[in-house]
Amino acid sequence: MEHKTQSNIAQTKTNYFCSMAFRKIQATQLFTGKELLENKVLILDEYGVVLDIISPEEVSDNIEKLDGILSPGFVNCHCHLELSHMRNAIEEGTGLMDFVGKIMRLRQFPQEKILNAIEKADQEMYENGIVAVGDICNTFHTIETKEKSKIQYHNFIELAGFLPQQADERMANGLRLKAKYSEVGLTTIVPHAPYSVSKDLFEKINEDSKGKIISIHNEETPDENLFFQEKKGAFLELYKRMNANIDFFQPSGKSSIQTYLPYLNKVSSILLVHNTCTSKEDIQYAENEAKRNDQKLYWTLCPNANWYIEKQLPPIDLLRSENVNTCLGTDSIASNYSLSILSEIQRILQHFPEITLEEILTWATYNGAQALGLEKDFGSFEKGKKPGVLLISHDYKIVRRIE
Repeated sequence: MEHKTQSNIAQTKTNYFCSMAFRKIQATQLFTGKELLENKVLILDEYGVVLDIISPEEVSDNIEKLDGILSPGFVNCHCHLELSHMRNAIEEGTGLMDFVGKIMRLRQFPQEKILNAIEKADQEMYENGIVAVGDICNTFHTIETKEKSKIQYHNFIELAGFLPQQADERMANGLRLKAKYSEVGLTTIVPHAPYSVSKDLFEKINEDSKGKIISIHNEETPDENLFFQEKKGAFLELYKRMNANIDFFQPSGKSSIQTYLPYLNKVSSILLVHNTCTSKEDIQYAENEAKRNDQKLYWTLCPNANWYIEKQLPPIDLLRSENVNTCLGTDSIASNYSLSILSEIQRILQHFPEITLEEILTWATYNGAQALGLEKDFGSFEKGKKPGVLLISHDYKIVRRIE
């Protein structure tokens, strides 16, 4: 009786999908956002909403057969869209200190060129299969593009101000940006980096973003830890060039992340971005601190940017050994060759070929959607979601949207 019931259900399902004008797509492999499957058909409604994943035997006709790997749309967890006018403006291998200095100088561009470059970069990401982006915002420049974009953005309003007396003014500016960006998507106020945010400003951000998702540039250069441990290194020269008196600053004797993470104990999730110089001790410290505060950490990798600026990569093997949540970003086009998550995947696999396709695609889709708080809509082929559908070539070099 049970076997007959199951057979009847299967037959009813087959009849249903055969009789209706649903879209039925079968590629060589199907990645659900969590696992890689063989011999499966993705069923979508007319609007691209996922209805089911079934075997070919359950649907007998009108199957679109494709050569490659079907995947949900990519999630770019870290981007600076407003810097898109700086494409090819900064040479490779400058090191972080020189790169930051050149970014500051190049911000003064005609607004029309900035806005045109932003619009083109948004379209580039869309064409490269990106469906959602965690975007850093320091200005109002990206609002117009985001109002009409096909991409879902989580706007991170980034504040910087290492001098304690700057905290009130910087926070007020951030609140003005936040109010405007909230009209075009999820928006939270976040710190730029440990070396550019005072304890006073950290505390204000921590309070305003209580229970929310934030991001921070983390341990991007050896000088960052040296600054907090011994008050030595290139950051002293950086602040000297900026005519900023930091006599007040006393080193903690600890690494960067062990110094600042306690200041962010009220937020729900933190995207730790870059992590080029992160140690095992720091990873374990951060994960334990997050667990104590009932938080989630997402170690966000932008390998092409790290390679572009300093010819280094983050310790991906170490992060994998600690079994942390990992996701991917592109950083800005000022520090990258393109705005492509597939290109980031290629860079990682070039240096870490032992990583499986299933694992790295999880970073690029489901983990990224979770990191940005967008997993209800993106990141996986689950019933009711519209995550976008990509076809990736077997050599991981070409991606195209299935529309």
